[in-house]
Amino acid sequence: MTREQALELVKQHNQEISHIHHALAVEAAMRHFAGLYNEDPDLWGIVGILHDIDWEETMQTPEKHCHVAPEILRNAGVDENIIRAVQSHGWGICTDVEPLTQLEKTLFTIDELTGLIITAGLVRPSKSLADLELKSVKKKWKDKAFARGVNREIIKQGAEKMNMPLDDVINETIIALRPVEKLIGM
Repeated sequence: MTREQALELVKQHNQEISHIHHALAVEAAMRHFAGLYNEDPDLWGIVGILHDIDWEETMQTPEKHCHVAPEILRNAGVDENIIRAVQSHGWGICTDVEPLTQLEKTLFTIDELTGLIITAGLVRPSKSLADLELKSVKKKWKDKAFARGVNREIIKQGAEKMNMPLDDVINETIIALRPVEKLIGM
């Protein structure tokens, strides 16, 4: 599957522009981390695009999230390793598919983190990630009312699974999102 095919498939199942922007943000972060791990950025990016393919179909019943995706993806001829990765990002929330590979661990971690970083960028006077620093995100992290839908425990647990300090995961995700901030609606 190409990036264009993955994006088209996501758009067939997700109409809200915010969901498309999220897919593109996770794609950018996944591609960035693939480079850090000397992995295939195209594969990792496609997983990032596809990870929430069933969200609009399941958001009223979030416990079904990641359970509708396998059928959608299999019908599109998507490889089982990608399907497993998509399911693993819901580990402990809506699936029991534990993230085991570096790709899966990274997706599990940065899915939530991209939302926190984007929100932190949007409340800056510049409304940009260009001048967003780790210390600003860490300050927002401590404010439980800020981006209250972001599960910080998942991010911490994911960073541990990645065997990377949380500060490094946050900083690398900021770096990953800067080049695509316009593409993701900032």
